Amino acid sequence: MNSSNDRLAAAFAKAAPRAALIPYITAGDPSRAATPALMHALVEAGADVLELGVPFSDPMADGPVIQRAAERAIARGIGLPQVLEMVAEFRRGDDTTPVVLMGYANPVERMGQARFTEAARQAGVDGVLVVDYPPEETDDFAQLLNAAGIAPIFLLAPTSTERRIQKVAQIARGYVYYVSLKGVTGAGHLDVDDVAQRLGDIRRHVKVPVGVGFGIRDAESARRVAQAADAVVVGTRLIENIEEAVAAARRQGVADQAGIDAMAVRAAGAWLADIRRALDQAAGG
Repeated sequence: MNSSNDRLAAAFAKAAPRAALIPYITAGDPSRAATPALMHALVEAGADVLELGVPFSDPMADGPVIQRAAERAIARGIGLPQVLEMVAEFRRGDDTTPVVLMGYANPVERMGQARFTEAARQAGVDGVLVVDYPPEETDDFAQLLNAAGIAPIFLLAPTSTERRIQKVAQIARGYVYYVSLKGVTGAGHLDVDDVAQRLGDIRRHVKVPVGVGFGIRDAESARRVAQAADAVVVGTRLIENIEEAVAAARRQGVADQAGIDAMAVRAAGAWLADIRRALDQAAGG
């Protein structure tokens, strides 16, 4: 099996000069069975890296769309152990595309940092982003991840101080996720000029690629962000697309979960393919 850091570095190198495309989905939504199939469909549609959300009951950084997805997954019994099983299942068909787990401290703490790190390594996880682990207090966890070949990934925001940026620069591997807006996922009012200026500030310290997420809802906003970012992260609008496909399937009288899942997977792949085409065109491809 490829090492995790190799997969992330290779994905960014292969994407260049185009910005890498990183879709976020919530594990277990629209179903447990659909998640690995959805991951494969997103890769086929042009994803360079996959962010897989670990469902949590109090996702403080997430807006209502991702909160609903987490609630649906939790209602189906999806927790961190099941998410790792999904990654392992995906890995049996794809040993190339990096998978990053994104979530909150509580599930990791319940499992234990060392046990989680080993389980993530065995499953084939490439990076871990724990939203509520402050980088100033994460040296031990980052060392565990690094020893396992897993990239510790961190958020930066418009409000991040220079000291916070410097600390993230010291310990981040893989890439850094810049939150382009104040507030929660799904917020609007993306100012691309401001994003470009902040990325310049961040790159004075951070040497790994910088991805930008929050507020990217369509091909045009993705294309504009790609002019400044190393990667474009899309989540809320993708999950809305899955929700809409599930609702449409039910309106059409599709009763079985497999049929509903199939419609959701097709819709998600088609939407992401539009984003990928926009990024290709922006890079002159």
